[in-house]
This record gives sequence, C-alpha cells and structure tokens, in this order.
Amino acid sequence: MKARIKWVEGMNFVGEAGTGHGVVIDGGKERGGRDTGFRPMEMLLLGLGGCTAVDVKMMLEKGRQEISDCIVEVDGERADAVPAVFTKIHVHYIVTGKALKEAQVKRAVELSSTKYCSASIMLGKSAEVTHSYEIIEG
Repeated sequence: MKARIKWVEGMNFVGEAGTGHGVVIDGGKERGGRDTGFRPMEMLLLGLGGCTAVDVKMMLEKGRQEISDCIVEVDGERADAVPAVFTKIHVHYIVTGKALKEAQVKRAVELSSTKYCSASIMLGKSAEVTHSYEIIEG
C-alpha cells in the first residue's frame, strides 16, 4: 500500500493513493491554508469510519440482514499538548433496515472493532476507542 502527497501551494497538498484516487489536504486559514480540503487528523477519523463501515455492512449482508442505510459517526478528542494525538474516539453506527436483528448488529460492531478494522485497532493503541449503535426500522 502506498500514498504520495504533493505540495501545491501555501498549506495545500494533494494526496494520491496507490489506487490512483486523490484527495485535497489543506490547513485552516489560521495556519496559512485556504481551507479547501481535509485536515490530516480528520482523514484519520474518516479512515476509521470508512474501515469499520465496510466491515459492518459486509457482515450484516452476509447475515442476510436487509440494510437500507448505514451511517457511521466518529467523534475524536485530542490532547491539548503537542503532539495533539487522539485520546478518545467514539464510533456511533446508525443502521437502518427491515427487521434487523439487534444481536447481529451488535456482533458486527464488536467483530469490526476487535478483529477486522485495522484502523480501529491501530488507533486503539493510543486512544480509548468506544462504540455504540442504534437500529432504525425502515
């Protein structure tokens, strides 16, 4: 797996992954950026949310659960001192579907957080990572 980040101007960079997909990374105006892209630490939370969302959706589909929506909200708290690492991260899943079985949703969240989601497990080495979920009929 590879990534390449190229400086554009100011605090603006373009990141490209080995897959060829790109993303704009930028700093806030207070740091010399133009506020045109993600902050690097936001991308860590997005990576975590995306990683676990894929896991949970795949497991629920394998369990023949009829999902119509899956939203993962990730909230991170950072240390006040440099380096401002994440100290707490909370991952909340909102799963919508027809007659979803709570036991399967709970198990999918647990398996993702403890066995399958590399991002969650890696970030859990330095931050307290907690999880919650809600099921919406629809």
